[in-house]
Amino acid sequence: MYSWQQSQWQQIMQRASLPHALLLRGREGIGKHELAIKLSQSLLCAAPKVDKTACGTCQNCVWFAEEGHPDFKLIAPEDVETSDEAPKKKAAKKSQISVAQIRQLIDYLSLSSHQVNSRRVVLISPAETLNTASANALLKMLEEPPTNTIFLLVTSQPQRLLATIISRCQAIDMPLPAKADSLHWLQQQGISNVEQALNLAGGAPLLALQIAEEGDLIATLTKHLSQGAQLDAFACAPLFTGLGMGRAIDALQKWVFDLAACKLAQQLHYHLSHSNALQALSKSVNLSLLLRFQQQLLEAKKLVNHPLNNELQLENILLQYTQLFKPVKLR
Repeated sequence: MYSWQQSQWQQIMQRASLPHALLLRGREGIGKHELAIKLSQSLLCAAPKVDKTACGTCQNCVWFAEEGHPDFKLIAPEDVETSDEAPKKKAAKKSQISVAQIRQLIDYLSLSSHQVNSRRVVLISPAETLNTASANALLKMLEEPPTNTIFLLVTSQPQRLLATIISRCQAIDMPLPAKADSLHWLQQQGISNVEQALNLAGGAPLLALQIAEEGDLIATLTKHLSQGAQLDAFACAPLFTGLGMGRAIDALQKWVFDLAACKLAQQLHYHLSHSNALQALSKSVNLSLLLRFQQQLLEAKKLVNHPLNNELQLENILLQYTQLFKPVKLR
């Protein structure tokens, strides 16, 4: 649990009794999943401490640490082999939680808990990766929850959840930590240029840490975007794919946001160290096309968990990006 999560921890643990379902919602990269893991362990601990955190030494904590607690179930998009004929191929990351996974969960919960009258904890993260079928299957369980079972749902995109699922959970809002807390934590991780990384992450410290660790790749992508109309979409798309579709779209959204802000108000929010490049681009960008492109990125963000060809999507998006800039008139 991170220092900036103390308030949310107390908000949860000071309750006389916990609801059957909690929804932890907030920005990506602030530690929601980590808090949910800590909470899961504490709820299963046989001898929690005074502050209700897990003792770390009882048999339940040992099982949990070894990822083998029989009364804990984590539901997340799975890694699967890309081909039965090629088992040595790198596993591809599933983009959705399938209805098969929820059906397996139903079968699991139909059995009695490992310990007599023991609590069971189900963690679903990220919950926005539930597809229509799996979300509806989960909804039936939330409407008639099994005895002694607590569901923890974690999401960075609550707008993508069924309204009926949200209504059956008690929401815990997870705000961004104070900037001073984030900077201090990043410095403790040995990160240089912490201010720049935190700006690019929109104030989310865990995302800032990831960005800092990917510094060379981020710098290369920014260099490509700085080329404007001259950007080679086919050479650049594989680099963006390396970030993952969600991160790639997010990086583009932040760059385009700063480009629009520079065009309209000569102000930057994320890329303060690239003001010269953005100012140069803002002089040739077509504002109406830029605003339309922002909407296209919003639509693309909604599809990041669909099983589409990411590289082809990004090639198309980057080709559209090159069309935002007016041709330079030769004098």
